[in-house]
Amino acid sequence: MTLFQHAADKLARKEAPLAARMRPRNFAEFVGQEHIVGEGRALRKAIESDQLPSIILWGPPGSGKTTLAHVIASITQSHFISVSAVNAGVADLRRAVDMAQEQRQLYSKRTILFIDEIHRFNKSQQDAVLPHVENGTIILIGATTENPSFEVISALLSRCRVFALKALSDAHIETILKQALGDKERGLGIKTEKETGIEIDEAAWKHLIVMSNGDARVALNALEMAAFATQPDKEGKRSISMATMEDALQQRALLYDKAGDQHYDIISALHKSLRGSDPDASLYWLGRMLEAGEDPLYVARRLIRFASEDVGMADPQALVVAMAAQQAVHFIGMPEGNLALAEAVVYLATAPKSNALYTAYSEVQHDVNKTRNDPVPLHIRNPVTGLMKNMGYGKDYKYPHKYEGNFVDEEYLPPSLKGRQYYKPGDQGFEKEVAERLRKWWGERKQREKPS
Repeated sequence: MTLFQHAADKLARKEAPLAARMRPRNFAEFVGQEHIVGEGRALRKAIESDQLPSIILWGPPGSGKTTLAHVIASITQSHFISVSAVNAGVADLRRAVDMAQEQRQLYSKRTILFIDEIHRFNKSQQDAVLPHVENGTIILIGATTENPSFEVISALLSRCRVFALKALSDAHIETILKQALGDKERGLGIKTEKETGIEIDEAAWKHLIVMSNGDARVALNALEMAAFATQPDKEGKRSISMATMEDALQQRALLYDKAGDQHYDIISALHKSLRGSDPDASLYWLGRMLEAGEDPLYVARRLIRFASEDVGMADPQALVVAMAAQQAVHFIGMPEGNLALAEAVVYLATAPKSNALYTAYSEVQHDVNKTRNDPVPLHIRNPVTGLMKNMGYGKDYKYPHKYEGNFVDEEYLPPSLKGRQYYKPGDQGFEKEVAERLRKWWGERKQREKPS
């Protein structure tokens, strides 16, 4: 490295954002993820002994995936190459492999290839890495915010160990912020004749920690912006107020990806909260989706499905309310439509529950697909022509309206399914009344065993 290059690198480090400058250089500075890199953990031992296998680091933004890769780079004796899937292609991967082969042949040295945002690589790009991971030319470290089960090809995934990182706790964030405030070399702890330090209002401090949402990068960059936006007083102290901190943070970027895990996890949380009859949790998960920009019509579709699947005949009005919410959102749009969805969510959460319809139709699907598809019994066929009447269509059909109570005991299923009972109403809400009505008409019908 030339003198000019050294000076340029030094300037780049100085001008880098606080989050980049404060990136830990070793495990002593690394905060969080004790479950995978704590003292004595297998991954930490593998790193410290320079015997790292290929791994995938999966976790939310700001949890330390890239930081851990840099710690590995500073500790290991292996040759370290870092690429980002955002701007790298197959040609870059091939160059990395060529360098790895050269390191192995000339210096008997292993090469670690770190691929940030590996989920952004398509199948062909991941395929380009596969044989070199398999034969040991490179040790792969992939970092991703997306579920690797869906985003990393199975052949590559089978050759890597997946380590799941957790969002940092408030205590972790607080520790990281204090490190930045006290670090005189890379952080905000530098004191001069004109400046004596930084003081943060207690409410602003708590607000910063909470609104960082477990993301160290967000916390550090917001702290730096708030510090720069605050002028030193006569004593040289920068006193960061709540208003300044709120301005630095702006609106929190909600952790939600309409095409990723958060999408499926949160809609699952909403569905289960509704099923569990908890209106408060249901409203919360609804808000998490809508405030993050989820398609409201997607939410409406799920509520309509829930109305039939989990409420069903216990409250037939639930489907009406869910459909009305969908129409309201379609008609007035957002954000006005959020209250229509909220009304539907509360109605569904507080409605009596029954999955009898869901169970009944599941059994129907089984019989339709797994048993004989017998013809319609002659007595319930419609004799449209004389020929059909002569063939017995409609013969001996009993017209219910001619009988007392507009009901007559009749068999409407094919002979192979005679006596089969699919719908078994529960004892909640309107379905309790339906059950009593069916008992009055049919008595205690004996259910036939499912045909094999």
